[in-house]
Amino acid sequence: MWALAAWLLWRSRVPEDLVLPHLDVRDLFTAVELDRAARYERFARIDWILATAALLVALTIYARRGPGLVRESAAGRIGTGMLLGMLGFGVVWLAQLPFGVAELWWDRRHDVTNQGYAEFLLGNWIGLGVEFLFICLAIVIVMALAGWLRDRWWLLGGPAFVALALLFAFVQPWLVPGLEPLRDPALSARARELARTEGVEGIPVRVEEVGTVTSSPNAWAAGLGPSRKVVLWDTLLDGRFPDDEVAVVLAHEFGHHARHHIWKDVAWYALFALPGAYLIALATRRRGGMFEPTAVPLSLLVLTVLQLAAQPVQNVISRHLEAEADWVALETTHDPDAARGLFTGFSSTALADPSPPTWSYVLLDGHPTLAQRLAMVEAWQDR
Repeated sequence: MWALAAWLLWRSRVPEDLVLPHLDVRDLFTAVELDRAARYERFARIDWILATAALLVALTIYARRGPGLVRESAAGRIGTGMLLGMLGFGVVWLAQLPFGVAELWWDRRHDVTNQGYAEFLLGNWIGLGVEFLFICLAIVIVMALAGWLRDRWWLLGGPAFVALALLFAFVQPWLVPGLEPLRDPALSARARELARTEGVEGIPVRVEEVGTVTSSPNAWAAGLGPSRKVVLWDTLLDGRFPDDEVAVVLAHEFGHHARHHIWKDVAWYALFALPGAYLIALATRRRGGMFEPTAVPLSLLVLTVLQLAAQPVQNVISRHLEAEADWVALETTHDPDAARGLFTGFSSTALADPSPPTWSYVLLDGHPTLAQRLAMVEAWQDR
């Protein structure tokens, strides 16, 4: 059943016999662009490796020492579990903070962001607050189910997490403040035309103002049913990208909706949530299972390890969906020159490495490389 569901979710508009040509990035980008992007991303990769190692060390220590911190707790079983979850969250934040500051310093040095350190810490706290609420809710659900089902809590815990993911996917567009309508009449008309061509009429296009924080261009599609939206960062509309290239971005994001990628994201999550919940239940049995609050620190470590182990597979899935959205954009716009200009421009505006090292591509990249995206443009044009 798992394999059948995965096969159904994997189906794509991209032709199965499509072969991408090999492109030499030195023919597509200048030596200065390649060197600058490689140096920029090299630091980011090292920062990620060190941050991940620090996270695993901190959680391993907390898994061993954490239960001893609340031996005298009077908060009750679930309350003590939430307290341990809160302490674990603090450990994670402290372990990651220096590497987040280092990344911000590097981005500021390369003019990728204008964000100040105080703004970073404030924004970090707001984001952490949302994550903390989610973790508390997850602990309450798991420990309540464990009180009823003991070690079989995962049978209902997995579906409960899927329901939460579905709820989050639905409300996400409404959680982002300050989204403004697209005010360019010509671009708005083009957006309506593209949406009509792809069969997703009525999905509004909004603009997120991020120019005071970053110069990187981006866009995203989110929401389900009445909450569906396509959001452009205002950095796409600051004059660096002509309208025909922005139209490719719009067609790509409408493609996510047309191909039901948000639904598929939730479905893929469901395929991993149930076995993941089972593995957490299995790993925490020696601590009394998730019925016992002292198992919470160990469960945080196991969850982090499972997420890291699943990341390469999740990146494969994400790249597959992004490649399909690129193909849909080419089929919709019939403008390979605009797509080529867009992807080439990402190297200079976002300092994206066109051809990253294989290990980085496997572990970190949720999009095809710029070289692969440009190769798809050539393959589409050949067909």
